[in-house]
Amino acid sequence: MESEKLSSTEQALIRESWQKVSGNPLQHGIILFTRLFDLDPDLLSLFQYNCRQFSSPQECLSSPEFLDHIRKVMLVIDAAVTQLENLLCLEEYLCNLGKKHQAVGVKMDSFSAVGDSLLYMLEKCLGTAFSPDMREAWTRLYDAVVKAMSCGWEAHGEAE
Repeated sequence: MESEKLSSTEQALIRESWQKVSGNPLQHGIILFTRLFDLDPDLLSLFQYNCRQFSSPQECLSSPEFLDHIRKVMLVIDAAVTQLENLLCLEEYLCNLGKKHQAVGVKMDSFSAVGDSLLYMLEKCLGTAFSPDMREAWTRLYDAVVKAMSCGWEAHGEAE
């Protein structure tokens, strides 16, 4: 993750924007996942709790188990923002997170839709304050996180 080192300007842009969003992680996480299910409805089938399959994104987004998942996702983003100067310290954690996602059937190409959904959520929440430079900084951070998570697939010889 060292090669993805973000400039101090990029770090400042990410921190500034995250500070405005992180105050209400559940609400913003719901925006992110609503967009994700719009972009890739097939991902809904990956979320099952107590052997129960959700019949709609709305049903999934209102379940307590899924709301807990949203909180966890937002905590991972928060950890990445907190560790911007030293993303390397998250590498093992993110690799293990990648292995967990691979084990439940997430495909590497799904992370593109997740990245698009993250940018959508930030733009929706920040409005005109979400500048092109901010978008680029977040894209670089997200790419670094996905690269670290991808070792979970590579460790199984199933990189896609």
